[in-house]
Amino acid sequence: MALIENQNFFGAGTDTSSVTIGWGIAELINHPNVMEKVQTEIDSVVGRNRILEESDISNLPYLQAIVKETLRLHPGGPLVVRESTEDCVIGGYEIPEGTRLFVNVWALGRDPNQWENPLEFLPERFLSEEWRQGKNQFLDVRGQHFSLLPFGSGRRSCPGASLALQAVPTVLGIMVQCFDWKVRDGANGTVNMEEKAGMTLLRAHPLVCHPVTRLSPFPAL
Repeated sequence: MALIENQNFFGAGTDTSSVTIGWGIAELINHPNVMEKVQTEIDSVVGRNRILEESDISNLPYLQAIVKETLRLHPGGPLVVRESTEDCVIGGYEIPEGTRLFVNVWALGRDPNQWENPLEFLPERFLSEEWRQGKNQFLDVRGQHFSLLPFGSGRRSCPGASLALQAVPTVLGIMVQCFDWKVRDGANGTVNMEEKAGMTLLRAHPLVCHPVTRLSPFPAL
């Protein structure tokens, strides 16, 4: 039992982050203007004489916006499981106490009633004046707003959220700082974004791409 629990924790902590990074790279390949913009931001803040570090993330708002937009469209865990603690009525349905409930995080992030152009990859939506000054001024990914719940919400929210929000942008940032990412011309230069059902939001097709060096990750070698 302890081994199974450890495997669950390990899988939840590694699979979801690696899946998110994969989706992020795929979106950047399909949106080269976004990749160029974040590379420019990293070059201006970090420079080209060293590799991006975790301490740089707070000074890279566009990179953070890319991670948030990736989590909105491709949450690592598309469903959050909960259990009703008392009898209640949801959407006209009577729900007895102890009923297992599933929150469709994937659908919430694509709800046209909550998001403008919900199917488009637009990191700028998290940086716009309307977002900063409007009703969504404090919108984040930590479960404070039910339109964006990649880590769940409440006392049973993902305990690794803080780690993921440091690890994912750091790894993703280093990958685009050091390399341009491309796919074969035979695929029209774009990545197939078809999804596969699972406990984590996996890709239906392997991500096959090749890096083109723009900054050596091993400058001393």
